[in-house]
Amino acid sequence: MYYLIVLVLLFVAELFYFKIADRCNIIDKPNERSSHTRITLRGGGIIFYFGALACFLTSGWEYPCFMLALTLVTFISFVDDVKSTGQLIRLLFHFSAMALMFYQWGLFSLSWWWLVLALIVCTGIINAYNFMDGINGITGGYSLVVLAALAYINQEIIPFVEKDFIYTVICSVLVFCFFNFRKKAKCFAGDVGAVSIAFIVLFLIGKLVIRTGDFSWMVLLAVYGVDSVLTIIHRLMLHENIGLPHRKHMYQIMANELKVPHVIVSSIYMGVQTAIIVGYIICLNYGYWYLLCVILLLSLIYICFMKRFFVLHQLSYN
Repeated sequence: MYYLIVLVLLFVAELFYFKIADRCNIIDKPNERSSHTRITLRGGGIIFYFGALACFLTSGWEYPCFMLALTLVTFISFVDDVKSTGQLIRLLFHFSAMALMFYQWGLFSLSWWWLVLALIVCTGIINAYNFMDGINGITGGYSLVVLAALAYINQEIIPFVEKDFIYTVICSVLVFCFFNFRKKAKCFAGDVGAVSIAFIVLFLIGKLVIRTGDFSWMVLLAVYGVDSVLTIIHRLMLHENIGLPHRKHMYQIMANELKVPHVIVSSIYMGVQTAIIVGYIICLNYGYWYLLCVILLLSLIYICFMKRFFVLHQLSYN
């Protein structure tokens, strides 16, 4: 009953946000770098924050430092959705949030180089999540797969976090998917959605890694990770500014050049990540070898795909 009430309240909150976004003109206008063609409400992913907040308020203020960190990144990301903010200000908010999350994890008792490594990895994951938010359904669908896997791991393999936290966030993702996982999306996640759900997923995976001492759990983000890293390498090989928007991710070429419907592309990413996670759980005793094999296989698929279809992207800009 608790989760049903949360689901209904989050649904109402999302509808209320739509009215605010419509009145304040918080919209996403398509451009030559976009994978959509309709003006759509932006920032619907703010519901992820409210999902986490609902759990925080009903759980006796669980994970206070993390919640403060999530509030910081959600706030600055929402401001950036409404009006572009300076890079220095964003970095200040993000690094402050990282420090709070590291404190919640208990990392400050470790050597300084662990903190530097954690900062690099966490920054990369959040940016990757943001880069991958480009078509209908991909952020919500992919996050749903990862969160469902984390819920199963927490319940059946090793407890590492309060279960209500994962389930409440899943409720918020389901609400978002109702409006976004469709041919004509009612809203987009926006930076506020992509960054906040990335921060939540990162917090959960970080707690799992710390609890088990096993970094191979990063396989939970294998599909996003390989696509993001290889796309960056590809763009560097093309002598491009990797800080500028683009349409060179594998999912973007599938949606734009190959004209595969957005929800189909998102479903493919969800399906592949689901299969990888199931395989990992089956091969749990060989985690690092499995992770290596997955990275190599996904990399091979990416390279073969680009060799075959990247020319279509080049032709579309000539």
